[in-house]
Amino acid sequence: MPSLFTAGTALVASFACLQGALAGFSPSSTSNVVVYWGQNSYGQGTGSLAQQRLSYYCANTDIDVIPMAFLTMINGAGGQPEINFANAGNNCTTFAGTQLLDCPQIAQDIQTCQSTYGKTIMLSIGGATYTEGGFSSSSAAVAGANLVWATFGPQQSGSSALRPFGSASVDGFDFDFEAGVNNVAPFANQLRSLMNASGRKFYLSAAPQCPYPDYADNQMLDGAVSFDFINIQFYNNYCGSQSYVPGSTTQNNFDFNTWDNWAKTVSLNKNVKLMLGVPAGQTAAGSGYESASQLQQVISYCKTFSSFGGVMMWDASQAIANSGFLPGISSDLGAKKKREIAFTA
Repeated sequence: MPSLFTAGTALVASFACLQGALAGFSPSSTSNVVVYWGQNSYGQGTGSLAQQRLSYYCANTDIDVIPMAFLTMINGAGGQPEINFANAGNNCTTFAGTQLLDCPQIAQDIQTCQSTYGKTIMLSIGGATYTEGGFSSSSAAVAGANLVWATFGPQQSGSSALRPFGSASVDGFDFDFEAGVNNVAPFANQLRSLMNASGRKFYLSAAPQCPYPDYADNQMLDGAVSFDFINIQFYNNYCGSQSYVPGSTTQNNFDFNTWDNWAKTVSLNKNVKLMLGVPAGQTAAGSGYESASQLQQVISYCKTFSSFGGVMMWDASQAIANSGFLPGISSDLGAKKKREIAFTA
């Protein structure tokens, strides 16, 4: 029998390995939980239901991936990107001659989320207020990707790029374009090339609406860009999760099967994972909200497709204000059971 010190050390080491294995995006898992943060969708300005700092949500064991929303402009004032994180921006300053926020608290939280909680932290580009329309040419798109990488990716020796998160780097980029955009495929592919050459694992994701093909993102989704996972918005549309018909072998409106076919026949990455995107509260979307208990049968249906990777929800403030929703979804996915089994093993 090992000594108390040895046993305790082994237990701590085992827990650390477990935490690393279970937290963050896992391409082999069907219970990933992706929760957007940054827009304070619930709308409270103060108090416990207002959007909290990033690390508050990272401490929640039901969350694996947090895309920070949004990078709203790539070539903004002073030739710099622009980011907006609603009330979290109150703790930021602005770089002189630009509208680019300098956010040391978020920088600290990104590193805490990654090193302490093992979360995958991404930066979502676009959102409803994004109006650039993409890029004027492929070369402009490549230059835009290089700028985004220098600003938010790993800190580069000798670089003069302004960095809102200091030495912290996000774990990848998400595309949430809500209107038509040009030359975004070369933009995404340049980011992918930079990520692949970095020697560290980074991720690319997109957030199309559920009607297929997606109007805004189709240029990238039509076999042009290799994505790791797709956060499909199954709300605000006829094809949302509210249209799922229990027990029916044919789903006429809820079109997860269509997206599964896309994953296996059109997607450049045939192992791409699909997230069931849902509103996390009744005011999180114009339509399509369903409770965790209502979503249980939808999730069970989606699990019959090998491309299913988990659930995405909009957004963190709604998920916390909607008591029981986040743990309910985690339970629907079997995530709690998975963690208990892994820990026992």
